[in-house]
Amino acid sequence: MLKRISALILAGATALTMAGCGSGDGSGGSSGGGADDGKIVMGFAQVGAESGWRTANTKDIQEAAKAAGVELKFSDAQQKQENQIKAIRSFIQQKVDVIAFSPVVESGWDTVLKEAQNAKIPVILTDRAVDSKDTSLYKTFLGSDFVEEGRKAGQWLVEQYKDSSEDVNIVQLEGTTGSAPANDRKAGFQEVISADPKFKIIASQTGDFTRAKGKEVMEAFLKSNPDIDVLYAHNDDMGLGAIEAIEGAGKVPGKDIKIITVDAVRDGMQALADGKINFIVECSPLLGAQLMDLAKKVVAGEQVPQRVVTEETTFTQEQAKEALPNRKY
Repeated sequence: MLKRISALILAGATALTMAGCGSGDGSGGSSGGGADDGKIVMGFAQVGAESGWRTANTKDIQEAAKAAGVELKFSDAQQKQENQIKAIRSFIQQKVDVIAFSPVVESGWDTVLKEAQNAKIPVILTDRAVDSKDTSLYKTFLGSDFVEEGRKAGQWLVEQYKDSSEDVNIVQLEGTTGSAPANDRKAGFQEVISADPKFKIIASQTGDFTRAKGKEVMEAFLKSNPDIDVLYAHNDDMGLGAIEAIEGAGKVPGKDIKIITVDAVRDGMQALADGKINFIVECSPLLGAQLMDLAKKVVAGEQVPQRVVTEETTFTQEQAKEALPNRKY
């Protein structure tokens, strides 16, 4: 009996010793920490909830994390860079295993990313890039080629007016000032249309990627520029707001003013199918599965491509009608 008790005590002591191995300060290894149960902990700093695209993006990441067995610590920056920086510093203090975020703007990230690097926590950029010259501050960037999206918008426009010699007056609703999609979608579009002087951007202003701001800015455009032929909006939500303004001015969207947008969220696709938008360049928000796969690889110390581009297409009005019944977002 004494031998049995001694054996139980010894087994218990061994179990306690083993439980303490590897846990130490809770750092969980060289990547910076996380859960003691072996589950990867990801800190994700989202831009906000400014559009239907962003809402779909958040939902997809949350669902993908759950499916992949990744513990997600989520923060909504409400479109403010300072909020994202605070969130990233909080993730560093919590010793998460990996940090992912979609930068509100391109510049001003070096200091906080260096802090993550010093803490040995890998960083993944999603959807939007940063303009840092030190590419060692992040492991990879997962997202769309925004310049190419702008080019696609411009190429459709050029094709539509290839037989016209008259000037084409264009107004542009830009995304959040300083953000990668706003900068790049503008540059790609300009690159294509600048080859023909008949295409003239007569007004261009930020609409902050929101429907309300898109409507407000478009109302101002219509008052100051009576002869608008084309609207190019950097996302569907601004385009949908602009449609309200166009209809309020007694004009017919899609006919009196041709409309090109980017994203292809359900509301935008419906407006396209209804003839109120003429062309949409897709920018898929469904990045979750790819993000979780990349997270597992970087935490394990595996090499990943520094740039992972998502596959996307474009939609005409007829193509939107075909795609809508099975659209996930």
